Amino acid sequence: MTVFGFHASHEQIHPAQLLAAVIHAERAGFDAAMSSDHFSPWSARQGHSGFAWSWLGAALQATNLPFGVVNAPGQRYHPAVVAQAIGTLAAMYPGRFWAALGTGEASNEHITGTGWPRKDVRAARLRECVDVIRALLSGEEVSHDGLVTVDRAKLWTRPEQPPALIGAAVSVETARWCAEWADGLITVNAPVAHLRRMIDAYRDAGGRGPLHLQVHVSWAPEQAEAEAVAYDQWRSNVFAPPVCWDLELAEHFDAVSENVPMERVTSVVNVSADLGRHVGWLEEYLALGFDQIALHHVGQEQRAFIDTFGAEVLPKLRTAS
Repeated sequence: MTVFGFHASHEQIHPAQLLAAVIHAERAGFDAAMSSDHFSPWSARQGHSGFAWSWLGAALQATNLPFGVVNAPGQRYHPAVVAQAIGTLAAMYPGRFWAALGTGEASNEHITGTGWPRKDVRAARLRECVDVIRALLSGEEVSHDGLVTVDRAKLWTRPEQPPALIGAAVSVETARWCAEWADGLITVNAPVAHLRRMIDAYRDAGGRGPLHLQVHVSWAPEQAEAEAVAYDQWRSNVFAPPVCWDLELAEHFDAVSENVPMERVTSVVNVSADLGRHVGWLEEYLALGFDQIALHHVGQEQRAFIDTFGAEVLPKLRTAS
């Protein structure tokens, strides 16, 4: 049975309001939640970027949901600090926490002032970080000299069972590479044929574990409102790599997206006032075999989306799955 989750978008919503939203999502019938982890929003119009790790502690305490977070170790975060954060949450809330690891974006990582590495260097750095984090979670003392440096680190508080470390990917090539080290795969909504190629590449390379999908949606009672919300909040997020990886400031994203046509937005967000269309889109993803689907309503107001999808969309999807 596929798990349907609520995506907590820190870039768009004040953390107190986001906590209230995830509590409400559990009551409305969502099975799980996941969290972004940004230092900067994608647009000045989004206007927030709370610290995910402190929020996750509050959210895990306030609900009974399992949670995941998408994190980029290696620059803004030292891998030993990431391992300690993962280990503490997993020790406090056994079986309820997982972390997805990716190479990150300059918009969050440039704050260290150390320069933004090439993609191949970022991938190599992530691979080192994964090994460091795994070793620390298993109880080893770790020293490492490479693209990251670790000196005699040891986690003194660890979970009995290390949580899953999921690979984050948006391309077929990265999905194949994640199979070397990940306990599962996470990606975002894309054309079904592309998602199928990613899944096949991951599995054919020996990739194990669950498949996660984050789906961007915009729903409102009227089509014009659903389109206006998506255009206002998510038109800065339509750019494929390397643009989305390499721009540094929210103002940069706003500048390049000033004249984005609506068609670009609907290529990355499922926009409709028709709940049947949303069910149809999600059923296509279900058919690909995803184990968890996290729904991200790209608007800043979440309650109507949570209530409506909890009552009218999730029950139909559970019947289909």
